[in-house]
Amino acid sequence: MDRVSKEARSRIMSAIRSKDTEIELILRKELHRRGFRYRIHYSAAHGKPDIAFPKAKIAIFCDSEFWHGYQWEEKKRKIGSNREYWIPKIERNIQRDKEVTSLLRNEGWLVLRFWGNKILEHPGKCADRVSRALRER
Repeated sequence: MDRVSKEARSRIMSAIRSKDTEIELILRKELHRRGFRYRIHYSAAHGKPDIAFPKAKIAIFCDSEFWHGYQWEEKKRKIGSNREYWIPKIERNIQRDKEVTSLLRNEGWLVLRFWGNKILEHPGKCADRVSRALRER
């Protein structure tokens, strides 16, 4: 099995977008189309939510399945190469997501997390959930 050098892995990882991902742009476009105005990558809130409504204290995260561990127990068994790197990395991402959600909730934020596949399949339903949350707040 080929090992990827630390430098090569760093170059690969730096090419992966953490902001303005496809799923994020799709949800933002749908919210904007409905007349909602929001902040993006809101640094005043823990975890820099992808989309934030600061006055309503709603933080939205658009989580990709691989990086955030969708159906993780099943998926981690299927990781074939470089398991000693990927498993701890993704498990740390899952833990960080829980920590960020907890910190935000403790500060009175409503945290909405959408999986990328749900945004791609049903952006309108995701936007409906955001709309309901805004009305309730």
